[in-house]
Parts: sequence; structure tokens; C-alpha cells
Amino acid sequence: MRTLRLGMAQINPTVGDLKGNTRKIIRHINNAKKMGVDLLTFPELAITGYPPEDLLLMPRFIDANLESLQEVVRASESITVLVGFVDRTDDIYNAAALIHDGKLEAVYHKIHLPNYGVFDERRYFQPGREFLVFSLRGITVGVNICEDIWYPGNPTMAQALYGGAEIIVNISSSPYHAGKGHFRERMLATRAADNTAIVAFNNLVGGQDELVFDGESLVLDESGNLICRGKKFQEDLILVDLDAEAVFRGRLHDPRRREKDQPEMKLLHVVHLPEKRGRPRREKPPLHQRSNEPLTGVQEIYEALVLGTGDYVRKNGFDKVVIGLSGGIDSSLVATIAVDALGGENVIGVSMPSPYSSRESRADAHRLSENLGIRCITVPITETFSAYQKMLAPEFTGQKPNVTEENIQARIRGNILMALSNKFRWLVLNTGNKSETSMGYCTLYGDMAGGFAVIKDVPKTLVYELARHRNARGKSNIIPERVIDKEPSAELRPEQRDTDTLPPYPILDPILQAYVEEDKDSEGILALGFQKEIIAKVIDRVDRNEYKRRQSPPGIKITPRALGKDRRLPITNKYRNY
Repeated sequence: MRTLRLGMAQINPTVGDLKGNTRKIIRHINNAKKMGVDLLTFPELAITGYPPEDLLLMPRFIDANLESLQEVVRASESITVLVGFVDRTDDIYNAAALIHDGKLEAVYHKIHLPNYGVFDERRYFQPGREFLVFSLRGITVGVNICEDIWYPGNPTMAQALYGGAEIIVNISSSPYHAGKGHFRERMLATRAADNTAIVAFNNLVGGQDELVFDGESLVLDESGNLICRGKKFQEDLILVDLDAEAVFRGRLHDPRRREKDQPEMKLLHVVHLPEKRGRPRREKPPLHQRSNEPLTGVQEIYEALVLGTGDYVRKNGFDKVVIGLSGGIDSSLVATIAVDALGGENVIGVSMPSPYSSRESRADAHRLSENLGIRCITVPITETFSAYQKMLAPEFTGQKPNVTEENIQARIRGNILMALSNKFRWLVLNTGNKSETSMGYCTLYGDMAGGFAVIKDVPKTLVYELARHRNARGKSNIIPERVIDKEPSAELRPEQRDTDTLPPYPILDPILQAYVEEDKDSEGILALGFQKEIIAKVIDRVDRNEYKRRQSPPGIKITPRALGKDRRLPITNKYRNY
């Protein structure tokens, strides 16, 4: 039998931490050697972290990344390694280094550079021109990077069909959004079956600013059947023994492989790796069977928010976070996610009751704190609000109270949270959701204040689903049931309700999804059964509040199209899509 023991190191690097990332890579190399791994792979741009963005415009950063690659090469004696890095020749390239027995044997340059949504790779990289194939222990392996395998043709087809690659290794940094994992698995299964090749997909894991990488690396056989799955939202070392003979048997029935006169063959770069120097092959330790059950639905979204929050806080050097607790559903969910990400000892809640805060909301904020085991500080704002009113009274004479007085309260609270952040170095977690942020139903320098917006991309209706999901995981409800059941209100004036200003969330959220995520115009949304007047008001408010969103903190992307890098509209803009 021709078998290859493949190891895929699903690691969580930090962008720019070249030394730390390199140490992590070398640690996995040493562990893989003990497990008898023949070929060990790492994710796309594992040395630099992904995406490095404009760090790539700094020559010193490129040099340091190349120095780190040399450290990895020196540590790779007696093993074959594929690792992502930034190559520099005539230009810079998103690259994979093929290292064999302590020697850099070849470099592959990514061919298809994504330039949509959150990706800006054409801003930085030159596309590659060759298809790398190498032979190891009598087995032929093709190498490509992330976007390359999303295309049904080359380089994957040329590597498998004309280069003879029995295994296609794709090193990737594929960011998460809800439902993407299932779609990605179907795509990879199609590539495997279409090319009669084993496909090994090695994905990045971890949070990086607005992005979360979910891991869930996959190996699929030559028929597109799942062999094994890496952990989701966790670091992992996936080990699997691959049978190249099964690929050979499947290919005997494919006449395409006998048509050798193809222009793609001129682009193939074939490398034959020698036997490792003077080392007898040892019997490999047995591998443990892995669970292949994926996370789904609300569960995976919740875990993405936990990972993204924890990584943002820790990677930016913070130990503790502070959250304004209103007794409402949004702040309750954010506090719960923060505790799951960081531990209760690292989360501080602040209750800031105003003259309009209900007794029930104050009680719910303290009950939540007790359930989570977090410290809760109470800082009443009534006196401060009165001082503002007195100070502004000469100018406001004859004017009726309006949203101005509501915003003053929100800004007082933002001031308090930022003061605590400055004094104790606690990162402020913002509690605004996607529905509010889309509509501008938030206050600049008030409830929009903060260092990180945990649920910025979570629609209000999904907030409730996530809260119920988290409650269902425990023996008792973490988030008080009254918080979930009561009608949402900002409590900034007497008897206030969100529906005074916004359509009911079960109506608003589908309209926002259609407009923001699917680019439907008013006629397209009207066909979904919503009222024309409501559609026009929603579209108008979304467009007019772009200026607010530009000033909001970064937040975790969990939908196919988040507000931020995914959707960039001009602030000065007279066009209305209705």
C-alpha cells in the first residue's frame, strides 16, 4: 500500500506576532515528528497571521517574515512541511513554502487573489503563474492556497488531471459566517469527486479584529466522502493516514488522464523529494478516531462570538472587560458571551440607572450579575442628568424635550464606562446589535462607545435565539427569563418602547437582511410582502446613518455581509434605493 500520514496544524496565530507564530509552528512540527507524520501542513500566511493588511507595505515586515521562515526550515529536519508565508521576488506573493528534511525545496504562489467582501488581496499581492506538484514516498501531492480551490478549474484540475496529484492540499484562511461551513464542505467534496483526488483543507482558526476563522479543517476522499473533520473554533492537530492506491483505482476509469497534450502541462512545476537522509522508517503510533459531527445553527454562531471576543481582548493585551448592564437583552447576552470567553473574574458590569430606569430592569441587571458570578458596580446618573439639564436650560428655554435629552443620558453612561476603562484598563464591550446599528437607533459617544462591539452583526431577533440557546445549555437560566420576555425599551423617557421608533423586529430584520445582505431594492423587498412605506423608511434610515457606523467600534462578523468592510457606502450620498 502507498500511504501517507498527513498532519494538519489548525493553529490560531496573531497578526504581526512573527516570533510567537513561529514558535507555535515549530512546536507543532516537533509534535508531528513524534506521531510519525510524513507531511505536516499549516494555514495560509501562518507565519504572519491573516490578514496582515498594510503591514505588507512595510519592507521590514516582509524581511522579518522571511527570517521566520528560515527558522521553520531549520526545525523541519526529518519531516516535510507546507507553511504559509509572504514571498518576495520581483513583487510580493501570498505563498506556501515546501520544506523537506531541513531544506526549502519549492515555493507555490497563490493564483486566484480574492478582492471582494472582506478581502483586498489584489491591493498587495501579485498572482502566481505555476501549479506546484511534488512527489513524496511515491505519492503525488498538489499544493494550492484558499481561493484557488474555490474555482472548479485550475490550479486544482491541472494538478490532479495532468500533474497526477493524488492528494490536493489546500492551505487556507477562510473566515466564518453562519452556514458557510456546510457550503464549503460541499464545494470541497465536489472538487475531490470531480478530480478523483483526496482533498485536504487546512483552515486557520481564531479571531482577528472583525473576522473569526472557524477552523473545521477537512479531509475528503476521492469520491467526496468525509474522512475527518478538525475541531470548530479551536486549535487542533488533525492526523490521518491517506491511501493513494484508492485514488489510483478510481482513476483507472477516467479517460481524461490519457489526454496528455494540454497547455496546462507547461505551467506545472514538478518537484521530486528525496528520501530523508539516513533515517530508517519507524513504526508509526496508532491514530485515534475523531468525531466528525459539526456544530450547526445558533450553536456555531454563539461559539464564534465567544472565540472572537476572547481573541480580540487577549490579543490586544487586555485582561478585563467592562459592560454597561441595562437589564435588557443585548447587554445580558454580551455579558454572558464575555464570561464564557474570559471567565467571570475578568468581567465587570456597571448598572447606571436614570430617572426612567424601571425597578425590574435594575433588578434584572443585578440578577444577571449574580448568575454569571461577575462584579456589578452601580453608578446612578440622575444627578448628573439633572446637572446637564440645568446647565443647558438657558439655551433650551421654550424647547420641548426630545431625543436630545435621551442622548444626554446615553452619553453620560458612555462617559462613565470610558472613565472606568481609562482608570483600570478595562476594555469597554459595546452592546449594540445589527438592527439598531443599521437604523442608527443608537447614540454617538453614548451607547456606541466602546472598544469592541460583540453583537454588532447580530440582528435583534437572533439576539433572542442566542439568549435562549445559552440558557438551554445550563441547569438553570443564566439570563433571567423576564429579560427575554419583556418588550424591548431604551428606557430614556417615560413608557418608551423600541416600536415607538422602529418597526417590530420580526418585520425589521427581514427587510434589513434583504437590503443590507442581499442588495435587494425596494421593489424586490416589496415582493416579499412588506409594506411600501415601511420599506422606504428603513432604506432611508440605513443610508442616512452610514456616518454613525463609520464611528462605531469593530465587531464580529457572523453574517454573509456585515456592516463595515463588507458593505462600504459613501457618507455623502444623495442616492436612495427606493
